[in-house]
Amino acid sequence: MAELIKKATRESYGETLAELGDKYENLYVLDADLAAATKTGIFKKKFPDRHIDCGIQEANMMGVAAGLAATGKIPFASSFAMFAAGRAFEIVRNSIGYPHLNVKIGATHAGISVGEDGATHQCNEDIALMRTIPGMTVINPADDVEARAAIEAAIQYVGPVYMRFGRLATPVFNDKATYKFELGKGVQLTDGNDVTIVATGLLVYEALVAAEQLKNDGISARVINIHTIKPLDEEIIVKAARETGLVVTAEEHSVIGGLGSAVCDTLSANCPTKVVKIGVNDVFGYSGPAVQLLKEFGLCSENIVAKVKEAIRSK
Repeated sequence: MAELIKKATRESYGETLAELGDKYENLYVLDADLAAATKTGIFKKKFPDRHIDCGIQEANMMGVAAGLAATGKIPFASSFAMFAAGRAFEIVRNSIGYPHLNVKIGATHAGISVGEDGATHQCNEDIALMRTIPGMTVINPADDVEARAAIEAAIQYVGPVYMRFGRLATPVFNDKATYKFELGKGVQLTDGNDVTIVATGLLVYEALVAAEQLKNDGISARVINIHTIKPLDEEIIVKAARETGLVVTAEEHSVIGGLGSAVCDTLSANCPTKVVKIGVNDVFGYSGPAVQLLKEFGLCSENIVAKVKEAIRSK
């Protein structure tokens, strides 16, 4: 594949909020003393009266966001995924999820690719946590183009939304001119008959690279991008499973409770199919350069290729 421009989706988050501030006058952005890192400082500079720094009080920030939503505002509560989904879980569940308030949670610095910040900040459990909250929509965009479109879709949707963004700059592979984001709909990126690779977030591009490599070995891989993990596009996954007979999931998240688990739930109920899950196994991460860590944890095209070949041999 040709070399692509790279951009971190956390930057997409901050820039898009600032761009949409004029269009949506009831848009408010909250932060927990991390505006420089989450990039919401861009919104703060342009709309200081609609930016609220709640300090290092993530749970309180979620309560403030709930209050704003109750008055008709559209608040985006922003922090690292570890704090937004982890530390503030109880408030998100009881003050946002239970009353089904129109709060959007912008969680940045998710997954192993936080890198040098280490295990305490490498949140590989957030999708699992947010999936358990009734009525919570969970979105994990794959690149800058998708992230920008997803943010506006979240604004237009009425109800709680958890959005996952990364720290690491990743390839921008979607075409801005033609891309269309549909909440709850998967996107088939390649056609194939031998295996279906269902990926989310930064693993989508790795899945595309893997599909190209597999083609050289005579293996036809269908790649599906699942940007909305909840609600899951069951139709596209079941159809692909029936037509290929083998599914490999790939995510920068624990193999417990994330995309792989959601796909297994769907297929076991509708189309029992062999599923191989690629993600962070039942372990904590550790400090190191992001790209190196992704490879060491098998979150890369090379491991997707190896797992697909192994699965096909035993198919």
